[in-house]
Amino acid sequence: MTMKKFFLILLLSAGLTTAVPAAESYTNAYDAIALFTTVLEEVHRSFVDSDEAGYDQLIHHALTGMLQDLDPYSQFLDETSYKDLRDDTSGHFSGVGLVISVKDRMLTVVSPMEDSPAFREGIISGDVIIEINGEETRSMTLSDAVKKMRGESGTEVKLKIVRPSTHKTQEYAITREEIKVASVKGAKILENGIGYLRITQFNEPTAENVKGQLKQLLDENMKALVLDLRGNPGGLLTSAAGVAELFLPRGDLIVFTKGRTKEMGQQQFKSSGDTHYTDFPMAILVDDGSASASEIVSGALQDQKRAILIGEKTFGKGCVQSILPLGDGSAVKLTTAKYYTPSERVIDGHGIEPDIQVEMDPEVLYKIRIQQSLHDAPPGGLPESGSKLQDVQLEKAVGVLQGVLIFQDLVSQDKK
Repeated sequence: MTMKKFFLILLLSAGLTTAVPAAESYTNAYDAIALFTTVLEEVHRSFVDSDEAGYDQLIHHALTGMLQDLDPYSQFLDETSYKDLRDDTSGHFSGVGLVISVKDRMLTVVSPMEDSPAFREGIISGDVIIEINGEETRSMTLSDAVKKMRGESGTEVKLKIVRPSTHKTQEYAITREEIKVASVKGAKILENGIGYLRITQFNEPTAENVKGQLKQLLDENMKALVLDLRGNPGGLLTSAAGVAELFLPRGDLIVFTKGRTKEMGQQQFKSSGDTHYTDFPMAILVDDGSASASEIVSGALQDQKRAILIGEKTFGKGCVQSILPLGDGSAVKLTTAKYYTPSERVIDGHGIEPDIQVEMDPEVLYKIRIQQSLHDAPPGGLPESGSKLQDVQLEKAVGVLQGVLIFQDLVSQDKK
């Protein structure tokens, strides 16, 4: 129900026959605010439970409803939620370790954070959360869902989840922990000079960590690189730009935004800095758990012909949320623009299509990640002799890069 229809129903039920019909659009802010004030005063005066009808509560409820009707990402953040949002960017908080979004009107897991309680329980990208502590999620905002899953370490939260691929429903009782995210993992030479590096999310130190790992791999005579962004739910735009520019020449466009106003929505991010690794071939692994900042990096390097994308279509979250702090410690998170790749592809709602489509069972990838975490398995899950866990996407990337290296050698020999 839209806010306008909600207001009209309240007015009619209160016997206010002067209500403006729902079809009429207001031509100025004064008329709309006058209607809002009328409803506010009537609810404050007449609602049966006076404890629920204080001005502060009603205004917060109205703001929450107004913003959640705009899109899945715009939210009113009370003081606690605003603090939680700031904690996210530092790379540690207390909870179960799930990055969630709304997809097809359902509360969907973008990706579990590795080494988190939710990851160890077996929750995977694409799972749909239908209940939190016995409460249905259909009418929950993202902010409410996150708040319910967060909490003190050692406390428990119950989730009911449907897995679309199998249509099975499962309940989990998960104990919250302090979540500490290591954003760069698994740097190693796999075979024949092909390096591997995985980014689990984009937070403040990610670009510097990637830079350090690349230097180490190059010292080990790396000739090509597989960058694994599968299951990476995103993070900071500045971090994504910082990673992308490591692989692009100075001045290349990484991403730009378009919004209604120049001040709030129109920006360009170009490669800058002093360190640029542009002389080795790259493949990037993506899947439907790759979102937001991951899509910015993969889209930029694909458009600039710097990397081959291998895997599955990405999640499709590419909108800019501006945080507008308010005087009482709360804030508004408002979608003010959308991200576009250098070739002007819109990310939001569309995702990034890989150059080479390779499907993979997400449960197999999850088991490979568990194997890596518990047994220090080879990065990316390259299968050992007799192993049933086969990372077909990584195998494809290695094969493609081997072919590129062979071609480069042949071209080099012809020039001699």
